[in-house]
Amino acid sequence: MRHGKKFNHLKRKSAHRKALLRNLSIALITHKRISTTLAKAKALRQYIEPLITKSKSNTTHSRRVVFSYLQNKEAIKELFGPIAEKVGDRPGGYVRVIKLGFRRGDGAEMAMIELVDFNDVYSPKDDEAKGSEGKKRRRRRGGGGGKSTAATAATTEEAVEEAEDTAEEIVEETEENIEASTDEEE
Repeated sequence: MRHGKKFNHLKRKSAHRKALLRNLSIALITHKRISTTLAKAKALRQYIEPLITKSKSNTTHSRRVVFSYLQNKEAIKELFGPIAEKVGDRPGGYVRVIKLGFRRGDGAEMAMIELVDFNDVYSPKDDEAKGSEGKKRRRRRGGGGGKSTAATAATTEEAVEEAEDTAEEIVEETEENIEASTDEEE
């Protein structure tokens, strides 16, 4: 029976499960990115997010609470040092789980779990700086509920007028070039 099954037990006894999640947490803190099965990654996300939240307040009590979960001094130093600095302003969602496909040996679904702020390849802050010049663009499915059709039509008309103006300028320039080349031939 599954009375009160609020989390994935991972087919392990409680002591084995705690040791597994402790070791995965230490590996994630030290390496910033690990590859494991999807079920373990999802269980690890639930386990480590509260610990990262506790690491934001660097007090003796929070250090002792987190140490009771991890039992590793180097991981505690890393968690309360560089990791706490990077996630200081983030209100949650410190880790990302990315599916990788199926393991070749037994067909288990694999996933990569990583700390969001330590990914150099993909960072939302870099995308904002490059593309939108500081403006954050929100996208929703379902179309353009933000603008009215009149505003959209006005911007479309402006774009058409600008295109016509540039086309006229190009035509004038080519005519001048043709006249200049015929004058040189004579």
